Amino acid sequence: MDSLREQIKDKKRIVVKIGSSSLTHSETGDMDYIRMEKLVRELSNIRNQGKQVILVTSGAIAAGKNAVNLKDIRLDSQAESLAVKQACAAVGQARLMMTYQKLFAEYNQVAAQILMTKNTIVDNLNRYNAHNTFSELLKMGVIPIVNENDTVATYEIEIGDNDTLSAIVAALVEADLLILLSDIDGLYTDDPRTNPDAQFIAQVDELTDELMGMGKATTGSSVGTGGMNTKLVAAKIATKSNTDMVIANSRDIGVLHRILAGEKEGTLFVARQDENFDLQQFVSGLHMK
Repeated sequence: MDSLREQIKDKKRIVVKIGSSSLTHSETGDMDYIRMEKLVRELSNIRNQGKQVILVTSGAIAAGKNAVNLKDIRLDSQAESLAVKQACAAVGQARLMMTYQKLFAEYNQVAAQILMTKNTIVDNLNRYNAHNTFSELLKMGVIPIVNENDTVATYEIEIGDNDTLSAIVAALVEADLLILLSDIDGLYTDDPRTNPDAQFIAQVDELTDELMGMGKATTGSSVGTGGMNTKLVAAKIATKSNTDMVIANSRDIGVLHRILAGEKEGTLFVARQDENFDLQQFVSGLHMK
């Protein structure tokens, strides 16, 4: 087990995902700039170690809601609610990127924006172009910042959560490691927030049906969209695509450099490449079940 953690030190291409609840103040829903600054500093430091890094970030809708002083989206019809969310995303995505650009510039890093939907992966030409864009950006030493294109995404073409999106990105770019920063320490046998007897699982060598069943669709946050269920789906995509994955707590953003130093932080899901795993087919089947 320790040797697998040691091997993380040698990972070269890393995808980091951070959720809305980790980027906003729970009391107000406003952006938490101290945490964002710490995240940017950690990612810049990873780049300075000669590694390639991609950030998958939430926060566009939250930033947009805040900008237009909209606290809750509770409207009469689903279509109306979707339109408001998409409008908030349009405002918020620009503000989110502006903040990231400023912070990364402080550390002499160049950031780029990539917005994706299901079609980015399902369509052959789109997927080919997306892969090439990522490859060129990484070659240039740029840090791609990825989010779902919430302004145009509808139920049919949305991926739906950034846990799944980050695993799709990791598979697309053939990443060595995916780190999901969450509001929980890792995988437990049950939800530790409600069950004090829940046991922590430090390493998962194989994603059994029993383990997948543990991912009850719960989320501890009113801001985010993913619970443990989406994290286990992400683990399935990543490990089958030969990418190791770690779920760790974003309470201390410094957990990133500790993971990359081989320390035992969070839950490690060990890559088990599946030659029969078809990313395109998997993504096209999202929401179809």
